[in-house]
Amino acid sequence: METITSRKNEILSAYQYRHATKEFSNQKISEADFAFILETGRLSPSSFGFEPWKFIVVQSPEIREKIRPYAWGAQKQLLTASHFVILLSRQPKDMLAHSDYIQDFMMNVQQLSPEVAAGKQKTYDKFLKIDFDLEKNERSMFEWGCRQTYIALGNMMTAAAQIGIDSCPMEGFMKEQLEQVLVDEGIMDRAHFGISCMVAFGYRLNEPRAKTRRPASQVIQWV
Repeated sequence: METITSRKNEILSAYQYRHATKEFSNQKISEADFAFILETGRLSPSSFGFEPWKFIVVQSPEIREKIRPYAWGAQKQLLTASHFVILLSRQPKDMLAHSDYIQDFMMNVQQLSPEVAAGKQKTYDKFLKIDFDLEKNERSMFEWGCRQTYIALGNMMTAAAQIGIDSCPMEGFMKEQLEQVLVDEGIMDRAHFGISCMVAFGYRLNEPRAKTRRPASQVIQWV
């Protein structure tokens, strides 16, 4: 029981510790620690297990500088973060039930039998067309994929906090222009991916103000 209690306390301490760090010190994250952070993203859950994401780790100072004009919410982070990640989400056509991506994923990643894959495809197709009514709206389809990347984003930030590493998630960017930079640099294929969000990792330069949150009574309802 003591072990479970101590683990709970450690996890809650990490959540208390984490804050949106705007400026980082010059201390660098070790290769092993950042590999750990990325692995928590890779192992994150996704709808139907289809992993509609890709993580671009931007370490090149030149590419960071090209990104800056179109990332108004990441001005200090791009200059100071030890590691900077752009999370991509798959385009709607890749997420259709009959797409090459989904078919290959079920066969070669999930290793489903043809019978099981056919059943899963049918269920997934109904989900897209009827249950969530996504398929006829490409923007909704893309945003649905983006929502899943946020699961990986949250897991990476929490994992980082648990080992004393700071982070800052960001949506402050001009999507079309920033995507064009990645296309021009040969980093992203726009036919298959679009930008979901960004996140910086490193070690805080300054201590943050105390964390503020609404009380549990205002955000949790038991029925």
